[in-house]
Amino acid sequence: MEAKLVAQCKSPTLSLAHRKPKHPCVVVGVLARPVDEISGEARKTNHVYKDGLFDRITINYLSKCVQEATGLRNNKSGYESLVDAATVASQRFSPVEQHQLVIQSLDRAFPKPMLLLIRKLLPPSKFARKLFAVFTTLFFAWLVGPSEVRESEVEGRRERNVVHIKKCRWGRLPRFLEGTNCVGMCINLCKLPSQSFIKDSLGISVNMVPNFDDMSCEMIFGQDPPESTDDPALKQPCFKLCKAKRSHGTNCLVIN
Repeated sequence: MEAKLVAQCKSPTLSLAHRKPKHPCVVVGVLARPVDEISGEARKTNHVYKDGLFDRITINYLSKCVQEATGLRNNKSGYESLVDAATVASQRFSPVEQHQLVIQSLDRAFPKPMLLLIRKLLPPSKFARKLFAVFTTLFFAWLVGPSEVRESEVEGRRERNVVHIKKCRWGRLPRFLEGTNCVGMCINLCKLPSQSFIKDSLGISVNMVPNFDDMSCEMIFGQDPPESTDDPALKQPCFKLCKAKRSHGTNCLVIN
């Protein structure tokens, strides 16, 4: 399915000093196919998510970092708090500002000396790509859910550099989509800023490839993301039941 998405902004100048966008973007979506043919809703699961103690601590910590970056607080806890913080950010800030806010949140969450050390000890290499993939599956299940390391081809050779986040009955990304039904929030608050943060902070490229049909996702370490005009994920139309779209009357996904 094709979709042409255009962002119309009064000014390209961004200001987060007061935690409010001066000139919010108006996003216009021109779909190449009728609305009736668009995916209806993020696929629901009957799975009950049970967060352990470590999960709750880390999720609350990340939610707190997001709230501090946006200046918008909530009284919820656990994953509900994180989804609420992300939802409010998507409603109050333009997509470009959302990217900046997530990067600010990640900067708060991870000590810079630790990131600099990792970058120095692990320059881009086959070993580094494999280690990042393994590390992600072992230590970030609280955020992305159960995942596994898979292979891809790098410069004509097979490498275990891919993190495959499993289907929606377990994964965190689909849990997020189930809570919001918003493709734009997945792209603006997860895919794009995460790619930028990992590249800039750790010195390794990563391409995040969400699958909106089966609600899985792949993180391909060592692969540069496509240009925004060529990235299939950025051409995915909103779900019919997207809560942000229903509230604001616009599509919430734009191409940088």
